[in-house]
Amino acid sequence: MNTTELRFRSNRVSDIAARFHADLDALYGAAEVGLFVEMLCAEFLGWDRTRYLLHRSSTIDQSDMLRFHWALLDLERYRPIQHIVGHVDFCGCRLEVSPDVLIPRPETEELVARLVRDAGAPSAVLDLCTGSGCIAIALAHAFPGAAVTAVDVSPAALAVARRNAAANAVGVGFVEADVLDPHFDLPGPPFDLVVSNPPYVRQCERSSMSPNVLRFDPALALFVPDDDPLLFYRAVGRFAARRLAPGGRLALEVNEAFGDATCDLLRSLGIRTSLADDFRGRPRFVLASR
Repeated sequence: MNTTELRFRSNRVSDIAARFHADLDALYGAAEVGLFVEMLCAEFLGWDRTRYLLHRSSTIDQSDMLRFHWALLDLERYRPIQHIVGHVDFCGCRLEVSPDVLIPRPETEELVARLVRDAGAPSAVLDLCTGSGCIAIALAHAFPGAAVTAVDVSPAALAVARRNAAANAVGVGFVEADVLDPHFDLPGPPFDLVVSNPPYVRQCERSSMSPNVLRFDPALALFVPDDDPLLFYRAVGRFAARRLAPGGRLALEVNEAFGDATCDLLRSLGIRTSLADDFRGRPRFVLASR
């Protein structure tokens, strides 16, 4: 079928939804496809879930049908739904996402929620490998009195992060720098809270990853060498050992296969650590302090 030929035989929303299920359920599952349709109705039509459920028999115009058509084709090639709608909600903040940044994961949102609950009121916060800025922006929103700094090596990711900070009306200082540079440092006083969700996926894990991640997430933000999976944690840990204030906290999202090894690494640097599970019961967070 020509990609410019509309897939839909009717402009009724229920018929469009049925075509999404017919073409995509085998790829994603019916529940996920139903969520996609609701998200697209919210983005393209301005409908909330209640209106979608009550007005599925409504019809839409040709231009909106075309938007659904292109979205269906995008989803067939595994383009993430978040890229199609252009944003994601994270800890009460709406964030732009693109192929220049990782799409924030629920596990990362859980880490931020733990910090908001337990971190007190930090005055100086640092987010290393910030990507979209999701962690830094959520913490700046939660702790309006804190000076929040965010670091990334990618200029394209930092451009997205700056737009996200402006859109959410929070003040974050962004720095382009490579945390793996042995001379990496930041001026100013020690940090009360250092957070990082750095690259931690080994190259050998590619075969188990979904196509939408492999095709559309930036490899720079995902992968580490098979022979040095703790590459970034070593750099972050050394920085924290130098620049974390007495009593300050370090919080990391980690590869579930290397939680214990990450804790051992940090302990060798004089940092007290504990390992915590995510909502799926996987060892995902290293929580540490000086």
